[in-house]
Amino acid sequence: MPRSKPSPSSKAAIGNNPERNRSHNRRVVLDAVRLHGPIGRTAIARHAHLTAQAVSNIVGELLSEGLLLECGRRRSGRGLPPVQVIVNPDGGMTVGVELAADRLVTVLVDLSGHVRAHRTTLLADPTPAKIVPLLTRAVDDICQAVPGSAARLLGVGVVMPGPFEIEGMSSVGPTTLPGWSGLDATAILSKALGKPAIVENDATAAAVGERLHGVARNFKNFGLVYFGAGLGLGIVSDGRPMRGAFGNAGEIGHVIVLRGGKSCACGNNGCLERYVSVHALQERLRRHGIACETTEDMTAAYEAREPEMVAWIAEAGAMLAPIVGMLENILDPETIVFGGSLPDAVMDALIEALAPLPLSVASRRERAIPRVIRGATGRLTAALGAAALPLLETMTPKLDTGPAASLS
Repeated sequence: MPRSKPSPSSKAAIGNNPERNRSHNRRVVLDAVRLHGPIGRTAIARHAHLTAQAVSNIVGELLSEGLLLECGRRRSGRGLPPVQVIVNPDGGMTVGVELAADRLVTVLVDLSGHVRAHRTTLLADPTPAKIVPLLTRAVDDICQAVPGSAARLLGVGVVMPGPFEIEGMSSVGPTTLPGWSGLDATAILSKALGKPAIVENDATAAAVGERLHGVARNFKNFGLVYFGAGLGLGIVSDGRPMRGAFGNAGEIGHVIVLRGGKSCACGNNGCLERYVSVHALQERLRRHGIACETTEDMTAAYEAREPEMVAWIAEAGAMLAPIVGMLENILDPETIVFGGSLPDAVMDALIEALAPLPLSVASRRERAIPRVIRGATGRLTAALGAAALPLLETMTPKLDTGPAASLS
C-alpha cells in the first residue's frame, strides 16, 4: 500500500545546537542566506531551526570573516526593522576545472555563484604528463583574471569522465582520459596545484552545478543526463548527490541498448553512448564529410537541417525515451534534466524527439513540471559543478552531521 510522504520541497537543512556541531551550523546558516538573502537573523533562525542566539553568534563570525555582508534594514512592521545580510560575493572564490577528452574548461566563481571568468583550451593529449602542467597554468591564469582572487581561493574542484577504476572501462576509448587508470588523481592534482583538489565524476558534478546555478535550483530529486564526449547521469536525491560505493553511480553510457550492436571501447557491444553522445554524433557527421568539431559546427549542421543530423536526433530520441521512463521508475524524480555539450537548439530538438514518452511513475496528470527539461548552464555545466565542490565544503551542510543535511 503506497505511503504518502512530504513534498521534496518541504525538506530543509536543519541546524543542531550542540557546540560540537558548530561547523555544521555555520554551513546551515550560510546556506539559508544563500537561498533566501537578503534575510534577517530571526528569519535565518526559522529556516535553519537554530536558536536566535546561535544564529546571532554565527552571523557575527561570518561577518567578521567577510563571508557575509550587512545590506541595510527591511521594514516588516512595528519596531526597529531587522538588519539584513547577504552572502559576500567577494568573500571567497572557487575554481572549477573540467578535464574532458578533448578540452580543458576552467571557471572562476564567487561565493554568490557568479562566473567571474572562464577559459576553454582544446586538448590533443589528455594524458597526465601533458594535463598536469597545463592545468596548473590554467588555474593560475584564471585567478589572475580577477585581482586578489588567488588570496581568497577556497579550493579547486576538478571533474573527469568516469567510470573510475573499472577494468576495461576506465581510461580506454575516445570518451575517457587515457593514462589515468591506477593513478591517485586527487593526490597528483593537489600536489601540482599546491592546494587541496576535490575530484568528482563529471556527470555527478554537472548535476550539482545545475542544482546550484541552473534550472534545478528548486529541485531536490532529479537526474541529469549529461552529454559530454560520452554519456553519463548525475543523480540528486533529497538534495544530495548520489555517488555510489565507488563514485560510479549513473554510468548509463554503458547500458546495452542493442545486443550485438556497435563495439564499445569498454568491451561490450551496443552501449548507449555509441549511439547517443556528442562523440557518436560527431563520428556520424564526419563519416558524411560534415564539419562537427565545435558547438558552432553542430549548430550550423542543425540549422542547415543536414539529413544526418536530423536522422541522429530522431534515432537518439527513440533510444533515450525508454531510458527516461526507466530512470523515472527507478528514481521517482521531480524531472529529468538534459545538459552538457550539445548546442541548445539540438538539445531542444532531442527533447522533442522523445515524444511519446512511455508511461512511468512520472505520468501524472497534475504535473506542473515537464518530465524532461533542458539545463541552463550549457557547456559550462560540469565546470560549474566542479567549482561548486569546494563551495559545498564551505557553504553547504555536511551530509553526516545533521538529520536533514542537503544541498538545499
